[in-house]
Amino acid sequence: MQGIIVVDKPKGFTSFDVDAKLRGICGTRRIGHAGTLDPMATGVLPVFVGTATKAVDMQLRADKTYTALLRLGCRTDTGDITGQILEQTPVPAAVDAAAVAAVLPHFLGEGRQIPPMYSAVKVNGQPLYKAARAGKTVERAPRPISIYHLTLEERTATADYRLRIHCSKGVYVRVLLEDIGRALGLPATMAALRRNASGPYTLEMAHTLDELQSARETDTLESLMLSVESVFSELPSVEVNEETRRRLVNGAPTYRFAARDGRYRALCAGEFLGVCHVEKHILTVEKLFCARS
Repeated sequence: MQGIIVVDKPKGFTSFDVDAKLRGICGTRRIGHAGTLDPMATGVLPVFVGTATKAVDMQLRADKTYTALLRLGCRTDTGDITGQILEQTPVPAAVDAAAVAAVLPHFLGEGRQIPPMYSAVKVNGQPLYKAARAGKTVERAPRPISIYHLTLEERTATADYRLRIHCSKGVYVRVLLEDIGRALGLPATMAALRRNASGPYTLEMAHTLDELQSARETDTLESLMLSVESVFSELPSVEVNEETRRRLVNGAPTYRFAARDGRYRALCAGEFLGVCHVEKHILTVEKLFCARS
């Protein structure tokens, strides 16, 4: 069994909890996810099964889309409502939906963001959250990020605003919301987070854990899996013959290959073999996902 299952992660589960659950459902230990979600977050979590785990770090489109709930007037140690409250203040009447919408364009484009202490980022081999739980603060280097779209969807309560965010990988929405609050002159925290898309994978493709368990019991689980080829859907494809297939499988280059320089999805009789690249008409394999027979 191999492929990608798009899970609608429930609230209260870590991403690794989902991996553990899928190991039981799929009957394999070869499970990995792309794009970790915090326990309080819900939504799209692509889980790679079997030999597809070789593609976890190869996802071409790593952008994400979120719906986040910004809560003004409150700051916590974790950056979300699960943490200890550090600061609370009334929200002035002047800070309304129009004021929130007015500051959002300032965050668009390329920028840099310092990872929060409560995160899985490792510094000197140790996850930051372990240091945070021990009451320590570790110096962190800012990381490049991009915010492609940032819009206000609605005001849901006096101090709560639902935002729509489309961003690059590496963006911590908690930190972004705190920065938005800072631009408004107020403390802020994240009250809810739902991931609507991760690269090419969307909520419309996602399944709950209960649905996946039921699919296992009715022997229909594999029908819910996406091909590992979907990870590379934005690459052009190149068709190879049986002789070239054998060379790719054995790691041998193919010379005088009629294709432009670049990366490709290699197909043989419609079967996805893996990712290859062409340079000066020499075809070589980058990573295979097919059987070596």
